[in-house]
Amino acid sequence: MNVIAIQGIKGSFHHSAASKYFENYDFQLMECYSFRELASYVAKSDVDFGVMAIENTIAGTILTNYNLIYEYNLKIIGEIFIPIKHYLIAYPGQKIEDIKEIISHPMALLQCQLFIDTYNYIKISEYSDTAAAAKYISYNKKKKIAAIASKKASIEYGLEILYNNIQTINNNFTRFFILKSSKNSSDKKYNNIFNKASLILNISHTTGSLSKILSLISNFKINMTKIQSIPIVYSPWEYSFYIDIVFDNINNYEKMKKKIKKISFLNKILIMGEYKNGIYN
Repeated sequence: MNVIAIQGIKGSFHHSAASKYFENYDFQLMECYSFRELASYVAKSDVDFGVMAIENTIAGTILTNYNLIYEYNLKIIGEIFIPIKHYLIAYPGQKIEDIKEIISHPMALLQCQLFIDTYNYIKISEYSDTAAAAKYISYNKKKKIAAIASKKASIEYGLEILYNNIQTINNNFTRFFILKSSKNSSDKKYNNIFNKASLILNISHTTGSLSKILSLISNFKINMTKIQSIPIVYSPWEYSFYIDIVFDNINNYEKMKKKIKKISFLNKILIMGEYKNGIYN
């Protein structure tokens, strides 16, 4: 049975991402307090896979997680997009009129601001995690307190849903990377077909250097879906570029890799992962 590390606990959106991606496999969870703890477990092969959030359509990119993937030399072997839908959940037998306090992660509270404003007489308190808030209510049989969390959290901790889909913006997704240790990332059991790659480019500061590389990628009929600049630690005002590309022809991709490695002003290129393009649904 596979062991999968997630940031957070059962009922979290990381749990949902793991359940969706590995729905055809038996697995058990390794709950991690932080993203660094998650990365460490994956790097040491203490777990088989890690599931790590990398960006959200509203909140943007989690830059520190790119740095962790690089620092721990992890390999991306897949990705999945999870719709972020929030629910107001409480200990069974209560109604909204009974609720005196709502607790949740600060980001979840922000994403449900319009709903919260409707009940502006209810106290709002920040909590470390959406699922942890649900667990706290359940394990302590707390009444008069509701949590904003996922539907999975309500099921996991036996709480009742008071309101469905209370997020302000419905078209909200989080992208998660599926990670393996670089020591055993050659296992093709879960990654035998790929049409996407994530690269790190470290480019010299010369005029037009980045645009020349982007033109080269385009010349091979490869589509760039993301570019993110990340400051290079200990090198002020120098940046690495994290790039996602998708392609229909793997031969064009292999040719591009050979060509780009010969560019004189490219200090370093690192393939973070080659995997199948995830789909919004």
